[in-house]
Amino acid sequence: MYHRIKIAFAGLVLFAFSMACSAPIGAGEPQSVTSSKPLVFFVASPTPTPTPAPASCPIVTDEILTAAKEGGKSYGDLILNDDVYLVTYQVDGEEIKEPNYENFSDQFQPLRDDWGTHMRIWEYFRALIPADQRTMLAEYVISTDGTDGLLAAVGQTDSDPESWALQVDIADADDNYELTYILLHEFGHLLTLGPDQVSPSLAVFNDPYNEEVYFREAAACQNYFPGEGCARADSYIDDFYDRFWDELYAEWIKINFAETKDSYIEQLEAFYEKYEDRFVTKYSVTNPEEDIAESFSFFIFSPKPTGNAISDKKILFFYKYPELVELREVILNNVCSRFPGQ
Repeated sequence: MYHRIKIAFAGLVLFAFSMACSAPIGAGEPQSVTSSKPLVFFVASPTPTPTPAPASCPIVTDEILTAAKEGGKSYGDLILNDDVYLVTYQVDGEEIKEPNYENFSDQFQPLRDDWGTHMRIWEYFRALIPADQRTMLAEYVISTDGTDGLLAAVGQTDSDPESWALQVDIADADDNYELTYILLHEFGHLLTLGPDQVSPSLAVFNDPYNEEVYFREAAACQNYFPGEGCARADSYIDDFYDRFWDELYAEWIKINFAETKDSYIEQLEAFYEKYEDRFVTKYSVTNPEEDIAESFSFFIFSPKPTGNAISDKKILFFYKYPELVELREVILNNVCSRFPGQ
């Protein structure tokens, strides 16, 4: 389900889905079944108005960054996983409603029916991210691939290339520090890959596993092509790519044509070791889309860098956009006031 990563094993392009990933949601999922339970409508309370004072909760933000560095994603998350989709909610402004239940083994029913946890995660996400920054979000998906796997992802829905879904693995959502970081990482994808930043390609959306279509669309794009479509010339990700990836891309893209999964991971590890000072986390080397999302998360949670490393410059990149500096303050205020236990 999620941000499309091209990995060519033995000449076959596989579309793997990572934390930020996106083939149209619903592709390959089991058919929905009608639940015997009545539809439940969750009505969210109004989003709190952030306090005007600058945010300051270094104990919380330091722990969030520690969770990102010590845990977070691994390269194994890039390979096709065994997600089980449990329920899909429609997002209507601040509300989630019309739960659509999937067909799955009875062993997952307790997770599917844990509406309290579903709602807790949704309430937390909407408390952190201002409403006007998530207007493209149309679905909220509860899934699982077991513990210690994929925690969250975003991607285009299967019905509209301009609408997106947030997917959360309910089995891995008990660590509030990691959950907070991952939710901001996923929002980083919505911010940088949404339709106002990347013009969706209908050809790729309608035929997402067609290699010929994909490369034809990419070749026609004069800017960076993240997979969903052609990045706009003034988009964050096109600027980020030009500044930090243009000189590395030819070397990096060869890794994506590894013949086996093990070879791919081994080469990606070597790439990271070679350019470690350029990335805020190990996972950032996955592709420019993951790099900008990881860098954005560090922009939110870390103090403004004073160093000259390229990884510092990636964080400083966001400070040149006044709207993102303002958004950072709002989100930090929300984190400091709404983090569980605060």
